[in-house]
Amino acid sequence: MANPLRAEVVRLYKNLLYLGREYPKGADYFRDRLRAAFTKNKSVQDPEQIKAMIARGEFVARELEALYYLRKYRAMKKRYYED
Repeated sequence: MANPLRAEVVRLYKNLLYLGREYPKGADYFRDRLRAAFTKNKSVQDPEQIKAMIARGEFVARELEALYYLRKYRAMKKRYYED
C-alpha cells in the first residue's frame, strides 16, 4: 500500500474502532467485523480502489455517528416528553 494512503487507512481504522465501542450488538462483535473487513482488503494495491474503500469507510463512520445521535435523542425525548 502507498505510504500516504496507509496513514489514512490507519486513521479510518482507529476512528471506526473508537465508534464501535457503543455499537448496539457490542464492541466485540463490531471489532471482529471491522478486523475481518480490513483483513479481506489488505492485498489491494490500486490507489483508486483504496481511495474508494476509504470513502466507503468514512460513509460508514458518518452513519454510525448518526445512529448514536438518534439513539441519544430518543432517550432524551423519552425522558422529558410524554408520548
